[in-house]
Amino acid sequence: MEVLIGLLDLGDFDGARTNEDIFLGPSQKQPRHRVFGGQVLAQSMMAGMRTVEPDRVAHSMHGYFLRPGDANKPITFGVERLRDGRSFSARRVHAYQDGVPILSMIASFQVEDSGLDHQAQMPEGIPDPESLPSTAELLSHYDHPMARHMSSERPFDVRHIDPALYVSPPSDHVASNAVWMKTMGPLPDDPNLHRAALAYASDYTLLEPILRKHGLAWMTPGMSVASLDHAMWWHRPVRVDEWMLYVQESPSAQGARGLATGRIFNRDGEHVATVAQEGMVRIP
Repeated sequence: MEVLIGLLDLGDFDGARTNEDIFLGPSQKQPRHRVFGGQVLAQSMMAGMRTVEPDRVAHSMHGYFLRPGDANKPITFGVERLRDGRSFSARRVHAYQDGVPILSMIASFQVEDSGLDHQAQMPEGIPDPESLPSTAELLSHYDHPMARHMSSERPFDVRHIDPALYVSPPSDHVASNAVWMKTMGPLPDDPNLHRAALAYASDYTLLEPILRKHGLAWMTPGMSVASLDHAMWWHRPVRVDEWMLYVQESPSAQGARGLATGRIFNRDGEHVATVAQEGMVRIP
């Protein structure tokens, strides 16, 4: 939890700016030395949030992963203030390492308002998270750097509804996946922090419906998987230190790319966010 809070506590160079507001963020160490995509998404959102009025909350973002990030180096964030209207603000955020962008994002913020209200329904018959094994329980007996990282160094507790794909391929080839998730401990009562942390966690398992459909596990020899882009819409207030259900599916895969979408519900059944991502999936 200290790592997550530290990642999202960006420095601002004492207010220095060019045509951008400039912030600096650390990177979380990774076994493969590449920046976790969810980390740079969450940090970019925090940078954008720092440049809008407090009454304007994030409601959407669309980002492209342009280059792999180096997890051994900090990341510089440049925020361009594209527009501030009566109700909406738009920000372009670039995440830089070694002077080149590794992520390009546009995010939108809105003054909270009333209006039409409906939502997708949370699936029924889902087992409670307390009845499911945690990632730590599934991987703790594997002596491997990635297994140790996923079981003891992640700030989120992720529990699969169907058998996890960490090591073994699925028995059923369906283009769907669902997990419960929440942070390992409580977070401060800062709505922006919770929105950014949700962006962080939304990148964990979103490509798994693609793998599940084709009988693949994360440990498939020679397989290469990478996120290409990420879009997210925040619908309702959310606390990420309480259990959330992340329901995912893949409508299409082709040309070494797969598309996945996800809906996130709190435990009361409120639809709090929707996510979409295209990923590169290359198999031997």
